[in-house]
Amino acid sequence: MRLKTGYYHLLAILIVVVWGTTYVATKELIRHGLTPQDIFLYRFTIAYIGIWLISPRRLFTAGLVDELWMAAAGFFGGSLYFYTENTALGITQASNVAFLLCTAPLFTTFLSLAFYREDKVTKGLIYGSVLALVGVAMVVFDGNTSLKVSPAGDLLTLLAAFSWAVYSLIIRRMTGRYPIVFITRKVFFYGLVTILPLYLMQPPHDAMGELLSDAKVWGSLLFLAVVASLGCFVLWNVVLKKLGTVRASNYIYFSPLVTLAASSVILQERMSLLAMTGAACIMLGVYLAEKFGTDKAPGVGGRSGKE
Repeated sequence: MRLKTGYYHLLAILIVVVWGTTYVATKELIRHGLTPQDIFLYRFTIAYIGIWLISPRRLFTAGLVDELWMAAAGFFGGSLYFYTENTALGITQASNVAFLLCTAPLFTTFLSLAFYREDKVTKGLIYGSVLALVGVAMVVFDGNTSLKVSPAGDLLTLLAAFSWAVYSLIIRRMTGRYPIVFITRKVFFYGLVTILPLYLMQPPHDAMGELLSDAKVWGSLLFLAVVASLGCFVLWNVVLKKLGTVRASNYIYFSPLVTLAASSVILQERMSLLAMTGAACIMLGVYLAEKFGTDKAPGVGGRSGKE
């Protein structure tokens, strides 16, 4: 059992590593003139086609209430999250976005404690979360980069973090009732449906010819769709089921470390003492939150038929 649990922890880290590299692909697509909703539409359409090939052919859930929950998951974890995140990248500093998105585990913890009475906060969870967030600040705002308030962009980023927390709790509710791949397919579908109203205000530009002829664009889209969406969404929903929403969400704190490591390897930037100290704080904080985190009654977190 310990070996299996360790596997899911490793899987969570690998998923966060992949998600931490999506900034590069997203920026490449924005540089070619795609809007946030364009990127989301192409990304989730490709992912939806891919998951349809492996998902159960069942079309609907057992009832209207569950179908509405699936629609909410597609909205909060799909269209709302990605639109607010990508839009924020265009109007505020990337460091602000990277830092504020790491409030998602805190939102997840607070919502979980509010809606699941079985969860109980512990000192380990509080100390670990605060220590990890301090470490994130050290890594993100290292060097000459400073936190500059950009109300619109920062609020959009906080909305993205909050929407991801809501998505995580909805998935927690659904995982005991339906197969993971089926849930993910429904999330992709309703994510696409809920992004369409944006095109009433800003129709997509006619760029299909350019997209088809540019290998960098298609490479970025395929990475975002197949690897970061199709693969990682399915696996992340498995991790949420096996580890629980709070424990799994703590691994989001590792995201800035991916950027730090990538900058060191690809751009050959030197890691400062402050950044390395921040990295140590993140790892120690996540360990404390995981080791001495929430106390749960048996069966909570997707381990019983109740969820």
